Amino acid sequence: MVNSLAIIGAGRVGRALAKLLHQQGWRVGAVVTQNIGTAKKAVRFIGAGRAVAGISREILASQVVLLATPDDQLSVVAQRIVALLGREPQRELEGMIFLHTSGALDAQVLQPLRHRGAAVASMHPLQTFSGVGVPPLEGKFFAVEGDELAVRAARKMVRSFGAKPVKLAAGKKVLYHAAAALAAGHVLAVEEAATRMLMSAGLTRRQAMRSLLGLTRQVLENYERLGTHAAWTGPLARADYRVIAAHRAALREMPAEYANAYRALNLLAARVLSPNARNTFAELAKIAATTKSKSFQSKSGGLAS
Repeated sequence: MVNSLAIIGAGRVGRALAKLLHQQGWRVGAVVTQNIGTAKKAVRFIGAGRAVAGISREILASQVVLLATPDDQLSVVAQRIVALLGREPQRELEGMIFLHTSGALDAQVLQPLRHRGAAVASMHPLQTFSGVGVPPLEGKFFAVEGDELAVRAARKMVRSFGAKPVKLAAGKKVLYHAAAALAAGHVLAVEEAATRMLMSAGLTRRQAMRSLLGLTRQVLENYERLGTHAAWTGPLARADYRVIAAHRAALREMPAEYANAYRALNLLAARVLSPNARNTFAELAKIAATTKSKSFQSKSGGLAS
């Protein structure tokens, strides 16, 4: 049972972590997916384990069970595991550890397993998984929270990857995940929007992407090396509000979401970057009022002037 692992939900994250654990000497048992075909593919990817279609008692042969299912399936899976044990409430899962990899949900979603004696926790990697190979996890962070026994097992796993476990309060899990989404998925949306703006200005996609990625990387490198305020750049950092007003006017030729995002990001920058947020907010409000007035005049054919 020591260092024995079963996995439920062998998608991008689950099979990558299982492969790494197998390489670290963990004995992989049941690899569970919804059908035997995908389970067999996962076993081949991991290099170990027994392909199993659906929840069965085979998972109970391992000390640790890793649940890497979609978030909305975690409570369902927990209930199905409990159903395997019969109706009489006993502590059949005493000594077992159940870990899930959700970023937004905490260990409480596995409460039915806790009631049966298991220790439960969550361990979420701040890392993207493409499904092609296993990404390097050295130096990456995993948010860990839950029961002490399960947390110790999670930390052991994380450190074996060369990664760094960080303790997280269960009540802050959704805020933590929102931060990750902002720094990853939403940054990609901003980059793609900026790319399309440059394409509208006449650049090819390749030219736009290469120029913007170089610019963005430099800002992030400055952020890491020099700190927030030294890295901050652009017209808002220079308090050049005429340029910001010109930006907003130019964005009228793009879909409305572009201007909305630009306005919201200026306000966010004022909140988190400006040394004088109150004054920055006031200046941005003036631009917004002027823009709204000009927009009204345009729509009314100039009668409001």
